[in-house]
Amino acid sequence: MNEYSKKMIKVPTMNLFREQDKDKQPVLDVRNLGIDFGGLTAVDSFNITVGPTEISGLIGPNGAGKTTIFNLLTGVYQPTRGSVLINGIDIKGMPTHKVNRLGIARTFQNIRLFTDMTALDNVKVGMHHAIKCSFPSSLLHLPSYYKAEKKANEKAMELLDFMGLADVANVKAGSLPYGVQRRLEIVRALATNPSIILLDEPAAGMNPSETTELMHQIRRIRDTFHIAIFLIEHDMNLVMNVCEAIAVVNYGRLIAKGTPDEIRANPAVIEAYLGKEESADAEN
Repeated sequence: MNEYSKKMIKVPTMNLFREQDKDKQPVLDVRNLGIDFGGLTAVDSFNITVGPTEISGLIGPNGAGKTTIFNLLTGVYQPTRGSVLINGIDIKGMPTHKVNRLGIARTFQNIRLFTDMTALDNVKVGMHHAIKCSFPSSLLHLPSYYKAEKKANEKAMELLDFMGLADVANVKAGSLPYGVQRRLEIVRALATNPSIILLDEPAAGMNPSETTELMHQIRRIRDTFHIAIFLIEHDMNLVMNVCEAIAVVNYGRLIAKGTPDEIRANPAVIEAYLGKEESADAEN
């Protein structure tokens, strides 16, 4: 059991919350979520809540529906049934930019940075809705424009420095090493001032030392910004050591939820990853 999962408690929704958050509204509340593509059910009856400062994981075999769930949570896909509440507000029918303004940000399985822009400008893109400057001021470069621009630069540099990227602020994103680009995507997500960040395979392509550093950074993000983190990851060492609660999906359906220790020992999870062991009678 990692040191964080020891502090998890059961709540009436049958999910896990950090003890300090037990009386608070969940930042993410997903109820009976499902989506069909033609005659194919990609996700069905998915339920989960995430507390305000919780680090949770979503795992499952390849093709289990994990990224589809993230797309539903962020408004990329509209569900066939069920609901997604962010800070108590149902996002049904909302475009992605409005969903983001409610407090949810994400990174992607395939990096989606603006490769011809500098790292600094990529972060500032994430801050666009928070920059208070009128269109005439921007067009005419009035003093209020320079004031807003200075404030945005300072905030972006603070975030880059937090993730150890201040020295690459003026480097084009497309020129950065893969692992650095991954971290830059997280910084851009932080720039939107979220209450929860969804990380889609944040350790993909990273070497072991980068993955270890990422674990520390994920905890630092939660503890510094007091936000929730919900991640998809295939690196089980990262998942088991950083997540306080884990949900497991297979064929688009939730098959288990619990602490890392509970998930490790769950027969349904073992079967989903390793296949069902045939009995001796079946072999003879």
